[in-house]
Amino acid sequence: MSTPFTLAQATLNQNFFEYIASGFQYIFEHWDRVSPSFIEHLQITGFSLAVALLIAIPFGVLISRVQWLSTPILSVLGVLYTIPSLAFLAFLVPIYGLGFTTTVIVLIIYAQTQLVRNIALGFRGIDPAILEAARGMGMSNWQIFYKIEIPLAAPIAVAGMRIATLSIISIATVAAFVGAGGLGTLIKPTKAPRIIAAGIIMVILIAVIADQLFRLLERLLAGYRTRRMPKPKANPVPKRA
Repeated sequence: MSTPFTLAQATLNQNFFEYIASGFQYIFEHWDRVSPSFIEHLQITGFSLAVALLIAIPFGVLISRVQWLSTPILSVLGVLYTIPSLAFLAFLVPIYGLGFTTTVIVLIIYAQTQLVRNIALGFRGIDPAILEAARGMGMSNWQIFYKIEIPLAAPIAVAGMRIATLSIISIATVAAFVGAGGLGTLIKPTKAPRIIAAGIIMVILIAVIADQLFRLLERLLAGYRTRRMPKPKANPVPKRA
């Protein structure tokens, strides 16, 4: 026997699937309208991540070497990360104006917390005995850095990149409110429900693909670092006379 609760739940499920189906239908029928926003979203995400990495790598390596800098730098980044994205954008608009620049600055700042922390963790997690063994093999500091430390730290750093990328993809939807474009232009409240559904579906699709690609990269790097590990040459056993 059906109860009011089960009837309401069935209605909600039906409405939800109809909502999602209408989004897919809009994507297939109006790809020429969806694709420009899709490309803009990829451009915003890719550029923001690239610049964020260029900033985060030196900071991550620095705080892995200079321990006392870790707390103040990560604390400042943590505080910035807690600021709501809309409030951050509203604060920067009077300075940088509407558009791409303001959005990218906000996304770069949001990405720093995960990137800097994971890069530092990757370098700190290297066993000192491995570094000593490399020095014993006659490697210079630069050789140790790019042949030993980078391959060993890379999987953890890529994990931070994965989390940062997912954050950028989701936060970039707010870019539409400051005129930067992207899939957020489809998710505005003034749009028709099927257009909003199409925008949400595309954002989820990008996030899922990015997540799986970074997970694959993590696994590849985990195998790569084992092959790049220094293998000390075994001393030959002297033959008995």
